Amino acid sequence: MSSFGSQMRKRLAELRRAGQDVPRIMAEVAEGATIEAVRVATENTPPNDGTIAGTNMRSGDMAQHWATDSQTTPVGMALGRKSAVTSLANNMQYASYVNDGHRVDKHFVPNLMINGNMLERVGGEWGQGIMVGTKTTYVKGKYMKQKAIGKYRDVVRKELDKRVREAFK
Repeated sequence: MSSFGSQMRKRLAELRRAGQDVPRIMAEVAEGATIEAVRVATENTPPNDGTIAGTNMRSGDMAQHWATDSQTTPVGMALGRKSAVTSLANNMQYASYVNDGHRVDKHFVPNLMINGNMLERVGGEWGQGIMVGTKTTYVKGKYMKQKAIGKYRDVVRKELDKRVREAFK
């Protein structure tokens, strides 16, 4: 199977032979694929089941940052470059840990308590805390970035194939 890059170069060459406006097509396809990638990354970022577990614990900020930190509108084409550049980004400090997984060492976390089956953050005046990392030594990653990149590539392949078929009708 050929690589994603070689497949795209082949499709773009076919569009050039058909006399199509390749820079415009590249920009349109890149923008649509990046928007779809942001959607997939957001859907796969916790909390993604609609529940909020614990007081002051889960806010959904990281999921919201995919849309605000990513660049979906292509840049570079207006500057005379031959490529349409978009980016999938999340600038939250802990995004890579959620995406890739991380080790958990046993340690004390102040101002954290278990209230029934919920984890809650309490004010500093309580002087409470719990030991974490006693049962779970590793948290598996959610791989939301890789899922989004896969979706990006799927959308680009399908859209360029569609454009090539339309150009040769």
